[in-house]
Amino acid sequence: MPSELTIAEMQREVDRWISRFEEGYFPPLAMVARLAEEVGELAREVSHTYGPKPKKPGEPEGSVAEELGDLLFVLASMANALGIDLAQAFSTAMQKFERRDRQRWTPKRPPEGT
Repeated sequence: MPSELTIAEMQREVDRWISRFEEGYFPPLAMVARLAEEVGELAREVSHTYGPKPKKPGEPEGSVAEELGDLLFVLASMANALGIDLAQAFSTAMQKFERRDRQRWTPKRPPEGT
């Protein structure tokens, strides 16, 4: 699988995988529970990797990238189940942030001499 997938390709790949099974997509509340579970796993991995809490001896290795990938899979699953185009949802969110937060943060200054 190429490393540079579009969001639409990611959603199609998830759909192809889930469509192989009779159970299909989980209901929306179960998907939210899965998202919460994956966010917890991401938080744990970030804490172990960047925080002061080391892993216990014998605890399996994981990675922040792996947990982010798991989150993307569940997000794509939920979007597919609900008929949501994630690329469009992201575009709408970015427009909202541009309007709402344009003046909220301190802009970077251009480097000297440019």
